[in-house]
Amino acid sequence: MPTAQEYLRPEVIAQVQRLDLRARFLVEGFLAGLHRSPFHGFSVEFSEHRKYTPGDDTRLLDWNVFAKTDRFYIRKYQAETNLDTYLLVDMSGSMDYPSLAEPDFAAGRLRKIDYAICLAAAIGYMLIHQQDAVGLATFGQRLRTFLGPKAKRSHLMSMLAELANVRPYGPTRLAAAIHDVADRVRKRSLMVLFSDLLADEVDPVVEALHHLRFRGHDLIVFHVLSEDEAVFPFQGPKRFTDVESDTHVDSDATAIRAAYLEELGRFIDRYRTETTRTGADFVSIHTGMTFDKALLRFLIGRQRRC
Repeated sequence: MPTAQEYLRPEVIAQVQRLDLRARFLVEGFLAGLHRSPFHGFSVEFSEHRKYTPGDDTRLLDWNVFAKTDRFYIRKYQAETNLDTYLLVDMSGSMDYPSLAEPDFAAGRLRKIDYAICLAAAIGYMLIHQQDAVGLATFGQRLRTFLGPKAKRSHLMSMLAELANVRPYGPTRLAAAIHDVADRVRKRSLMVLFSDLLADEVDPVVEALHHLRFRGHDLIVFHVLSEDEAVFPFQGPKRFTDVESDTHVDSDATAIRAAYLEELGRFIDRYRTETTRTGADFVSIHTGMTFDKALLRFLIGRQRRC
């Protein structure tokens, strides 16, 4: 079982740092308007004035008001904290594919859950490095873990330890878990979902994603598939087994490949259409991609929409 430190891969962190993720978000308007300065007096907006009293910082005097009224007034700025981020990680059984005795990070042989955790770790590291608070929610049939956001490196390691010690299992109840998160988090936040989205029905999941947006949260959906699922390299007679239910289908992989990829394309397009319609971001990635390519795919897509 990988440790929390192993998921915080130096090469992945380096890729994210090269992309300068948060700075790109700011440039492209992703966090612009959501982040106001946490330092009193540096925001571009102030909510009201109040009369000057001895001891107030004279640098905050509004001289324009003084010129009109011949009285001293202080600008009261609206102070806001940095944006909170929640990493929402699907821990259902389907994220355990392909079943491996031990993931090989160097060779890129990863389960979907390993890939999702590495990407979440890199993003969490960068946000905490920028003094943004990060929280965690994991789910399968229900919400399993919910850790509130903190801006400490030790908190990130606690979240990764939680992820590393829980094996994905059971069927997906994605919609119910997302609704639960939407009901719990009242403060406007950034929600970053890592999931293969392989729920029984698409409509309830779409409705749950809309619930997050209705609550005012910003949303990025990283749709994580295995390379096998994304490119379907199989040939000849194969038995395909559902990792969540152990039901299986025997088929000729060569004969069904075109139909499978066409159906997968429709599935991905449905989610992309529904998420982008609400102003959220949808990124389709698979475990065969390098992490920087996965993030670049998001940033390029974001740039095209801005």
